[in-house]
Amino acid sequence: MTQTQFTPRVFSGIKPSGGLTLGNYLGAIKRFVGMQGDMQTIYCVVDMHAITVWQDPAELANATREVAAGYLASGLDPAQSILFNQSAVAAHAELGWIFNCVARVGWMNRMTQFKDKAGANAEKVSLGLYAYPALMAADILLYHATHVPVGEDQKQHVELTRDIAKKFNHDFKNDFFPETTPVIEGPATRIMNLRDGTKKMSKSGESDMERINMTDGADLIAKKFKKARTDPDALPDTMDGLKDRPEAKNLVEIYAALDDRSADDVITEYAGAGWGKFKPALADLAVEKLSPISGEMARLMDDPAEIDRILADGAEKAREIAEPILQQTYDIVGLLRPQR
Repeated sequence: MTQTQFTPRVFSGIKPSGGLTLGNYLGAIKRFVGMQGDMQTIYCVVDMHAITVWQDPAELANATREVAAGYLASGLDPAQSILFNQSAVAAHAELGWIFNCVARVGWMNRMTQFKDKAGANAEKVSLGLYAYPALMAADILLYHATHVPVGEDQKQHVELTRDIAKKFNHDFKNDFFPETTPVIEGPATRIMNLRDGTKKMSKSGESDMERINMTDGADLIAKKFKKARTDPDALPDTMDGLKDRPEAKNLVEIYAALDDRSADDVITEYAGAGWGKFKPALADLAVEKLSPISGEMARLMDDPAEIDRILADGAEKAREIAEPILQQTYDIVGLLRPQR
């Protein structure tokens, strides 16, 4: 089997459905920014994943631009990273079909996110919702990405990507696709609901007070943190003391992630403090870090043509990497695809 040397490369993306939250920022975008310069970085707005459930077309286009604006406002630099939307590079769908034919039904049946999203209505959801992990694998492997920064809830999909790569390489006796490494690190890889620390912060939660939206202004950010659910006890002197206190643990980890510190460092500073001291401090920190981003996002959204220009430029750069890899995939499989 031919041994391939893979260029270190990062790929990740966010689905444009319902607006960006603090969970997207701390769990993904902030980490994307931090990886710029270490290796080649490719970041995508995965709009084709959004249509696994019905989307209003105008709202989807706006949400796609909003994710792009969130990337740019948070510090992703088009001169350092490739930024584009998934549907602008047709090779994603082409490789996704090939991977549909490599992945096994049993693998898809084990995907916990499908079970969570489909629930009792599994027979009525779209085939796309069932099969989208194969498209996610295509998103990653189309660029021979070696590293994918993800939250804990997406680790299973990266493991599936590794399984697909291994099966493809085995079936065609060619060491062509890398076994991508998930990058899960930092104090807040899974941001929880501000009203229920056992649930993930979600764009689709019932109350807007459950989440921090990346478009929230300073006053609203402060209000939401000051009204976040806690418990009557003071903060302990170690993180172990928060083991059975999900809301308290969530707020400490959010503080740590916003301030680029470890959760242990934060708990040491605030040991013994009550929520009357900690929550205002967290609110002030969040306003300091997040309100400039929301302001810049608003400015960018007032100029959608500029966002579209940046995405189109990024898509052209993405195609330059993707097309040779897709062509080689077709050649390996034996599909007759004219050279482009």
